[in-house]
Amino acid sequence: MPVRILAAGDVVGQSGADLFERRLRSLKKLKGIDFTVVNGENASGIGITRRQAEQLLDAGADVITLGNHAFGRTDILEYLDDEGRILRPANFAPQTPGRGWGVFPAAFGEVLVINLIGRCGMDFGPDNPFFEADRILKAEKRLFTLVDFHAEASSEKLAMAFYLDGRVSALWGTHTHVQTSDACVMPAGSGYITDLGMTGPRISVLGMNAEHSVSNFLGNPKRRMDPAPGPCKLECAVFELDERTGLCLTAEALRIED
Repeated sequence: MPVRILAAGDVVGQSGADLFERRLRSLKKLKGIDFTVVNGENASGIGITRRQAEQLLDAGADVITLGNHAFGRTDILEYLDDEGRILRPANFAPQTPGRGWGVFPAAFGEVLVINLIGRCGMDFGPDNPFFEADRILKAEKRLFTLVDFHAEASSEKLAMAFYLDGRVSALWGTHTHVQTSDACVMPAGSGYITDLGMTGPRISVLGMNAEHSVSNFLGNPKRRMDPAPGPCKLECAVFELDERTGLCLTAEALRIED
């Protein structure tokens, strides 16, 4: 039987976390999901709290990945060292809390999950994610390997997809909060989508209050960016993997709305 992986886009705000909690189990049943990864780095707007991380795990996520706001909430720092199911980008400086990849048990076998962050358009200089991916894949070889590449530039995400094609089961992009229409199987067999989208407020600018975002772009004094009110959506992708080769058979983007 094929293995079915669910990858859910960046959770934005408490309302996004609550929607994920309400809808995940029924979605997993509907799609026959065997393993779930969710990016949770915006669950509190900027960062994620320990309580929110526990909420996502209790809802049925097997692994939580993060990104440039991984350390946005101080109460998460110790938790990153204590809880192996939450990952921060592997190409962060080595002295930062937590881990960037892990091997996780599943009914169909072990799963290697890697969290990476891009360098184009970011406000800091992480290590080269291409070299970091090579290092991890050399150290840990697993039939099923999943990569969350948290990056701004679609070109960087696509380049990583071609670089790892055939060496990982699936790679998806996060960070831009807009679901792309290119879910596919790459030429050498890896599943791919440039961006999963987000799990959060629908009537918003990337999940944040539209009025605040417009004000900032008009050049007004900076305002705190808060998650928008109102109905939410859950954006994700499902990758069907061959149980013998670990490579991808199909890739499908999904959106579920309140």
